[in-house]
Amino acid sequence: MSDRATVTGHTISRTVRIDSTPERVWDALTDTAQLGEWFGDSATMSKLAVGGTGEFDWEGYGTFPYEITEVKPNTVFAYRWSGEPATELRADDSTIVRFTIETDGDTTVLTVTESGFDTIAGGLAHRRHRLEQNREGWNIEIDELLGMLGS
Repeated sequence: MSDRATVTGHTISRTVRIDSTPERVWDALTDTAQLGEWFGDSATMSKLAVGGTGEFDWEGYGTFPYEITEVKPNTVFAYRWSGEPATELRADDSTIVRFTIETDGDTTVLTVTESGFDTIAGGLAHRRHRLEQNREGWNIEIDELLGMLGS
């Protein structure tokens, strides 16, 4: 289990153990009011289904659009999102974020992976910068999630 987010190739991952139920963790990942507590300052979602769209907003940083790519209640939630403030989601400027939820005794194990940095336009230095920026972002955001869930 990674205490902090790590990078392997073009993928970021972090795994944490949470003293909460899978249902509570799922709600924190998919309910826009709760998302706004730990991931950015606010979130919108058109529908909790593949193809659903929305935006994450960070005050002072901008709005980041996303599209849901996978939904398995209490198990998997994934979306493609723009890693930079944008008005629309572009294939050459987006990555896939995937959360998996597993039960382990009385705790829940949450893993987040973000992949696809190798497909971002702008060259190697730009891709590496985005990868490192998001690696640090997942450390901050998952720590906020843990704090919100009381873990």
